[in-house]
Amino acid sequence: MRRLKIVIADDHQLMLAALRLALEPASDIVVVGEAQSGSQVLPLVHQHSPDVALIDIRMPGMDGLRCLELLKQRFPHVKTIAISGIEDPQVIHAALERGASAFVLKSIDPRDLPAAIRQTVDETVFRTLGGGTPAADSAKDLGLSERELMILKALAGGLSNKQIAQQLWLAEQTVKFHLTNIYRKLEVGSRTEAIRAAYEHGLVENPLLAGVA
Repeated sequence: MRRLKIVIADDHQLMLAALRLALEPASDIVVVGEAQSGSQVLPLVHQHSPDVALIDIRMPGMDGLRCLELLKQRFPHVKTIAISGIEDPQVIHAALERGASAFVLKSIDPRDLPAAIRQTVDETVFRTLGGGTPAADSAKDLGLSERELMILKALAGGLSNKQIAQQLWLAEQTVKFHLTNIYRKLEVGSRTEAIRAAYEHGLVENPLLAGVA
C-alpha cells in the first residue's frame, strides 16, 4: 500500500502535535516534515517531495497564503490544504484562489482529518465555494455545511450509516452526529423525512423527476 507523504505547517507547537496525533492512526499517511513558519515550508517540500502540504493560513514571516502561491508555482504536483481556525468566506476564497485544493477548519473532528487528506489527493473534495450551484445555494440558505450536504446526498442514494462512513472515510459515529444536525436544520425526525425535504428544497435531484424539462 502506497503511503501518502505529508508536510504540516503551523506556528504553534501544540497544533503540530495535535495534527500528528490525528494522523497517527492512518496507516496510509505519514508525516515527513514539520514547519513552524512559512519560510520553512518550501525547503521541506523540496527535500521530502510530499504528496500533500497542510498549511496554516496565519504564520510569522511568510504567511500561509503566500506559501500556497509559491507552492503552486514551484511544486504544482503537490496538493495543498489550507487550515485555519477562522471560518471567514474571504479567507477561504483567498486560499482557494491561491491554489489550495481544500480548506479545513481547525474545529474539524480529528478522526475526519485523514479522510479530508485522502479526498484532496483523490480530487473528490466537495466544495461549494465558487461553484454557486442551486443545491449549494439552497444548502447555504438552510445552514447546511458542505459535509452535511454530502451526507444528505448519500442518504438519498439509499446508503446506510455504515456505507456513508465508508464512502466518505468517516467514523460511523461522526455520520450519526451529522445526521442529527441535518434533521435539526431541516426540521425533520427521520431519514425518510430528510430525503423528502432534500427533494423539496432542491438539495438532491428527485429520481422521479430526472430528465423532466
